[in-house]
Amino acid sequence: MTALERMSAYNRGEPIDRLPCVPIVDNTGARVIGEKVSHLRRDGKLLAKAQIEAYRKFGYDNIRVFTDLFTLPEAMGAAVHVPEDETAYIESPAITGVDEINRLLPADPGKSGILQICLEAMRITLDTVGKEVPVTGALTAPFTNAAMVIGVARIARLMIQDPEPVHRLCEVSLQSCLEYARAIIDTGCAPSLSDPMASGTVISRKHFETFAFPYLKRLIEYIHSRGKAVTLHICGKTEKVWDLMADTGADCLSIDNEVSMRQAKEAVGRRVRLMGNIRPSEVMLEGTSADVKAAVRKCIQEAYDSPKGLIIASGCSLPTETPFENISAMIAAVREAGYPITGGEESFL
Repeated sequence: MTALERMSAYNRGEPIDRLPCVPIVDNTGARVIGEKVSHLRRDGKLLAKAQIEAYRKFGYDNIRVFTDLFTLPEAMGAAVHVPEDETAYIESPAITGVDEINRLLPADPGKSGILQICLEAMRITLDTVGKEVPVTGALTAPFTNAAMVIGVARIARLMIQDPEPVHRLCEVSLQSCLEYARAIIDTGCAPSLSDPMASGTVISRKHFETFAFPYLKRLIEYIHSRGKAVTLHICGKTEKVWDLMADTGADCLSIDNEVSMRQAKEAVGRRVRLMGNIRPSEVMLEGTSADVKAAVRKCIQEAYDSPKGLIIASGCSLPTETPFENISAMIAAVREAGYPITGGEESFL
């Protein structure tokens, strides 16, 4: 089966040859084509080539066109440092105080160079392999984007001391997300949401419910109105907000390796599809192929019977230097397990 055939059949409850598998390759694609990571960020054609060739090499079930989490904050005025051969990071926020929030304008994908590069890569990728594999475009969610626009330390203080400006900032951030989501969908791709600053490792459940949830829900409602499904990834410990993550309307929750897939299945598996959660660093980067296969078997053992389905995936983006043989081992382990899973959990012990 092609990846698109497999995912379509799985969504309809029809027979498939194996569980879907998505090692979140991202900038490891630069290594596949022998390029520097920074070169992908400057060239939509090269970014597309990296994603296409990585998919062709490994044969996984979804392509996410991604450079880093900071394309949208950059489009709103944040300064981004781009190392020669590693993932970019925020150098300084777009604003430094609440008095500047009202002057912020939503990002315009038609005018932002970095967003245009990403959109070009999405179009090329979809045109080239979109009949074989689902193609999504990375989109940083409203709360995380807001945190990057004003600075993490500042937004943390404001949530406690002066919540009203945080809501104003999240609103303009949401408008940026909606504009970029529209542009992504117009390419034919679906947005894939990342909201790492909404993690339970970073903020409380109360703050998630107040500052992250309402804006995520509105964004997902828009994406659904355009006929696209949504995967939501939040890094770190998320077990205290799994119910709220499901309440956003997301079709699939990408679960970080810091939490239990079995517990996620028991908590929200009847409400939403689960995706995860092989360790990107300890297993995929530093482990052997045997370690990878053992981790995949454990993940299948814990959640193969999740009612809404399971996608085997890395718990977060793979480190750039992840060995190719370990990515291949992840796919091989899922293929060896087959589908349906026979023998239950005992077959993986």
